[in-house]
Amino acid sequence: MIEPHPSGGYILDELAVGMTAEKRVTVTSERIDHFAEASDDFNPLHMDEAFASKTAYRGRIAHGLLSASFGSAVVGTILPGAGAIYLGQTLSFHRPVRIGDVVVARVTVATIDEAAARVVLRCEGFVDGELIMDGDATVRVPRRRRVSKAPEPNG
Repeated sequence: MIEPHPSGGYILDELAVGMTAEKRVTVTSERIDHFAEASDDFNPLHMDEAFASKTAYRGRIAHGLLSASFGSAVVGTILPGAGAIYLGQTLSFHRPVRIGDVVVARVTVATIDEAAARVVLRCEGFVDGELIMDGDATVRVPRRRRVSKAPEPNG
């Protein structure tokens, strides 16, 4: 498991196939409410316990893309981190996520295309060790860090 880079993000030359990072996030009713507000997705399966209890899920479940966003958080803050730009994402959902579940979002470098400065990241989500979602993200990675310039002297 890697930690965030001290600069905030890894550059292309610092990445290697197999590098892995994780983030653990607890799903709460408040997170679901905030995600519904941000996405404008107020499906009662996510928002209304009485409605959701009468479905095949027997209760409220989190939006699938809420769980997927935890993987996005890993990409944007840990691996590769600051400067990474999402180009595409595939996703498959395997199990519902419920209020109180702790989602472990895991991202692993699968391939590196040095010529295009792109990497494919294997993205997985787990609850209690069970796979809840997976897919691949294609991400552009910076080739070098921007050097901050010293301020011009006055005068």
